[in-house]
Order: sequence, then C-alpha cells, then structure tokens
Amino acid sequence: MELPFAESYKIKMVETIRKSTREEREKWIKEAHYNLFNLKSDYVFIDLLTDSGTGAMSDKQWGAMMEGDESYAGARSYYNLKNSIKDVTGFDYFLPTHQGRAAENVLFSSIIKEGDVLPGNSHFDTTKGHIEFRKAHAVDCTIAEAKDTTAEIPFKGNIDLTLLEDVLKKYPKEKIPCIVLTVTNNTAGGQPVSMENIKGVSALAKQYGVKLLFDSARFAENAYFIKTREKGYQDKSIVEICNEMFSHADFMTMSSKKDAIVNMGGFVAFRNEKDWEACQMYNIMFEGFITYGGMSGRDMNALAQGLKEGTDFNYLETRIGQVAYLGKKLDEYGIPYQRPAGGHAIFVDAKKILTNVPKEQFVAQTLGIELYIEGGVRGVEIGALLADRDPDTRENRYPALELLRLAIPRRVYTNNHMDYIAAALKNVYDRRESITKGYVIKKELPIMRHFTVELDKA
Repeated sequence: MELPFAESYKIKMVETIRKSTREEREKWIKEAHYNLFNLKSDYVFIDLLTDSGTGAMSDKQWGAMMEGDESYAGARSYYNLKNSIKDVTGFDYFLPTHQGRAAENVLFSSIIKEGDVLPGNSHFDTTKGHIEFRKAHAVDCTIAEAKDTTAEIPFKGNIDLTLLEDVLKKYPKEKIPCIVLTVTNNTAGGQPVSMENIKGVSALAKQYGVKLLFDSARFAENAYFIKTREKGYQDKSIVEICNEMFSHADFMTMSSKKDAIVNMGGFVAFRNEKDWEACQMYNIMFEGFITYGGMSGRDMNALAQGLKEGTDFNYLETRIGQVAYLGKKLDEYGIPYQRPAGGHAIFVDAKKILTNVPKEQFVAQTLGIELYIEGGVRGVEIGALLADRDPDTRENRYPALELLRLAIPRRVYTNNHMDYIAAALKNVYDRRESITKGYVIKKELPIMRHFTVELDKA
C-alpha cells in the first residue's frame, strides 16, 4: 500500500482563532468600507489575504533569533545572511531591506527615470506602483495562455519572447533599465516560469544590451516546479536549480516574507559590484546602513536560516501539496480557478462565478466580500481594483482576469482548514445567480489604491 501524504513538520505551538457569526461579519465588513484590508485580524477566522510574512517560523529560526548580533555596522548576522544568499542564489553582493517593496524602492531609485519602459511578466502591485510612481511604464509580456484559466500547461507564468523582443526593438536600450521576470508569476495565478523561458529571456536581454531583474519572492516554489515538471531537472536539488536560475540574472529583489518564511525582511542582490555601489546611497537614505538596511540582527539570522528551510524539497512538497489539495476540493465542487494550482495560492475565477455582476462593480472584490460574510475567510482581489487606473487617462483598467486569490500561509493551517475554505466557497458558488450587484469606489489613493480604498454597495 502506498503511504498517504503527510506534512513534513509537527506542530509545537498553537494560536486560538475565533469563529464569528454572519451578523457580526456583515457589520464588520460594512464598517471596513467593504475593503478586506481594513478588517481587524480578530474579525477573520481563516486569513488568506496574503502569504507574505504570515508563515510560521521553525524552532531553528527562533533559536537563530536568540543569537542575533545587533551591532550597527558589520554585524555577525549580516555575514550569516550574506553566506546564505550566496549559497542559494550565487550572488556576491547584496543590500538588506525591511521587505520586498523596500528592495524595489532602493533599486528603482537607482535605475529608473521618467519615461522608461520595463517589460516583464505581469508585474505585481508594488512593482508596478514603484514603476508608475516614477512616471515610467510597465509593459506586460506574459504568454496569452495565462489569460485562459482552464488551460492546463506547466509553465503558465512564462514571458512571450516575441512580445518581449517587440518591446526591445521598439525602444532604445537607454530607455529600458531592465526586464522584470517574476518567479513565480503572482498576478497570473502563482504560475511558474520554466528554465527554458528564463534562458530565452536572458538571451534576448544580452542581445539587446538590457539587464535582467528577478522579482524573487517565490523563487523556491518556482524551482520546485522546474524540478517536478521540466525535463532534465528531476535529479537536481532545489538549490542547484536556484543557482542555475539566478545565474541568468543581473540582480534580484526579494520579499523574504514569502519563500524565506520570515515575518519581516528583504534584500536586493547584485551580479556586479558597480550596481551594488550605485544603490548603497539609497539603501542608507531609505532603510539603514548597508549591513543592516532596516533589519535587526535577529531578523537577519532568522532569514539566513529561512533561506535554507525554504529550499528544502520535503518542505516545498508539503507546502505546494496543500495548495493542490485545496484545488482538488474546488474541483469536486465544480468551482473554477486558475489551473493548474499555483505555488502559493488558489486564484478563483470570479468572472466565471459572478456572471451577473458588471465589471465596473469589481467582480473579484465582490466575491471576496461574499466569501468573508459566508465563512469568515479573507482573500484578496487580483482584478480591477488592483489593476488601478491608467496613469495617463486616469480611467479604470479592467484586466482580462478577475481573480480572488486565496494565499496559503506557510506551515500555518491544516487540511481541515482547506476543507472549511472549500465548503464556504461552495456555499457562495451555489447562490451565485442571486448576486447581481457589486461595489463602487467612494475614496481612493492615486497609486496602489486597493490597500486603502473605501467602497459602498452599488
């Protein structure tokens, strides 16, 4: 008999979570102006808003925190982190930051100027926000298949090399500070990028004299998919695959709150010393000295250990297996989502569920609110709210996909929680025809509005 799947860890500490009533949730979401970000965490039963900084650290990570060196300059913890980054990525130079968007801020302050163009595969919200804040332009070159949630292809996060080359031909290299390759591709549904595609993007970058940046928040999950889906990599370790991936990049930004399984932290890493030196001033201005950059010594130690644990195959098999488990439960109920199941989340296809809600009334946000009211489950909209307004016309952008992301925190929930999530979503799905109205905007910020937007019923 084949042994059943089992988690690669055991639970040492638990945290109590409270169930609430439907009446309470209806009151709380109204008081939050129908923005799931505005809810108090105590009002949420199962929190799938994000997998960023919400994971459970291990005994070894907590132990490493006790040994943190809090020296302002040249701390031992900095060198522990430097060694871990070198082992996993191969990069010799790095600057620590307090999280991923801070890493983007440091790097983009150095390389982006007004009017620049940055092609890539579905830039995520903070990346696009930093680009557009600097009056530059993010150009999406993701493969067309990513827009078909029913398509079962192994590397749905890939860049379309023809589209990319069209951009590289159209603009002089001085206008393209870098290509942004996001691994895994979050906006497209946590979908991986193949090594073949990485090599193709790298070859074009070299051909046109443009640098290649990896947005690396979920690089280990991407390496897992390469190992399990791409020919020639089955016998390679995750770290070996990571080293090969990053060998094609000039620099990387990292939100360590994802695949390094810490609650706070990030970094920018560089292939050459000149790029590293060019960013040091911005790191000192925005984050802190170059050997701590917004992180305490204890946090750098936890991150150094987390990079080792996050690239362990058994851990990744457990983590990605739980996401796939939730996908299979939704399959049983006929609920559509971005297929195949991604690395960190299930992205529910809201357009195919709430067919009676007009696109102007934010379909995925409406589904997220309904799921919260139904079961106290908090997800996040990846749709028109997140897509924001066109920076030139200020008109709302309506992306091809309206997705409700259910991001699974690492080492936090059990499969019983996945069963609960699926059942709550099924209840919403069963009454989908009765949901005919969504929401309208009352108040918003000019960039990255979805974090603080206030809505009202349409």
